[in-house]
Amino acid sequence: MLTPRLLAVGVWAATLTACASSFRASTGPDVARNQLARELRDSVARVLKAARKDRAFPGAYAVVGDSRGVLAQGSIGRLDWTKSPKPNAHTLWDLASLTKVIGTTTALAQLVERGLVDVEAPVQRYVPDWTGPQQDSVTVRHLLTHRSGLPSFRPYDTLTHNADSLAELLFRTPLSVAPGERMVYSDIGAFMMGRIVEQVSGMRLDQFVAANVFAPLAMYETMFRPAAFTHDRVAPTELDTLRGGLVRGVVHDERAYYLGGVAAHAGLFSTAFDLGRYATMMLRGGTLDSARVLQPETIARFTAYADSATYNRGLGWQKPDRAEMLYKTPSSSWAGQFMTATAFGHTGFTGTSIAIDPTLDLYIILLSNRVNPTRANNKIGGVRNRLADAVVTALRRQRGLTMNASAP
Repeated sequence: MLTPRLLAVGVWAATLTACASSFRASTGPDVARNQLARELRDSVARVLKAARKDRAFPGAYAVVGDSRGVLAQGSIGRLDWTKSPKPNAHTLWDLASLTKVIGTTTALAQLVERGLVDVEAPVQRYVPDWTGPQQDSVTVRHLLTHRSGLPSFRPYDTLTHNADSLAELLFRTPLSVAPGERMVYSDIGAFMMGRIVEQVSGMRLDQFVAANVFAPLAMYETMFRPAAFTHDRVAPTELDTLRGGLVRGVVHDERAYYLGGVAAHAGLFSTAFDLGRYATMMLRGGTLDSARVLQPETIARFTAYADSATYNRGLGWQKPDRAEMLYKTPSSSWAGQFMTATAFGHTGFTGTSIAIDPTLDLYIILLSNRVNPTRANNKIGGVRNRLADAVVTALRRQRGLTMNASAP
């Protein structure tokens, strides 16, 4: 027969055992996540160190995370090849074409959600004065998938530096091929996407995304036309004699620059901290903290293959290549070899990229100024590829997953 004291000890011991089991159960995933984080930090550091040694860029910052937040991050080099600050999570980078997805595509997705834009509708429903041969057949989907028939770009900045004249030239650009005939990655198509946002919302593009995307997500370091007081933490881009030397604090893309710094295809500046918040929101089905930016079904719709047999595009977003595809874009290195079919991402000409894989619960952001001092430096594609492969390899190994990209 147990005495009261022995009974109390027994209850206490049983309670301790239960608590220990509960503790192991609750901390097990955290222990595994911490182990993965350490391995990812090492992998990121190795890739960045090798890239800087190869002079792929003067400086870079990478952040890797999941739906819970940041897993690992790291920096290398300095903001310029001369003595300058080291990159950190709050360094401002010229995002270049990441503007198309973080800003313009997200804005369009919100308008689609609200029933104000129909992806299958002709562009002329929303911009009636956009007229020309076959332009009545161009749909919003065509713009989002770069199959509108519009050319990639035109060097209109060599003809005029007047913002209104430049905008009119872009707006009046005729189609170069029939709508839907083939995929041509087009800055002019993105320009038209921006026009739709402005016509439908009644707001300037920069005002719309600030109010509807960046403010709800507390992305206070994401903006067009950074204020002068922030320029000391902006990573400079290319030497441009027409603009007085090293470009810093203003958009690198010439067309966006002469449009006044706000454009649907380029012009956003942001930080690793802010972009991590955006990526986390996308992995959480459109919410972050108490803010809902998109519905889960909208994210799924915009980030799925639009036609996986033909081209590597979603709606606005880029998708991993597949062997059978007829059309591919050379900047798909953001995904590496091992991301799943649910992955989506994009790259920026200045040396930026974002990759998000919902199946792996993973995002990878790489921010660099590879165009400093010249755009002739084309090593960034290899860096993106190696970073994605190193991260996904470590993650799949830690989770005991196959390296087959078609498998989860």
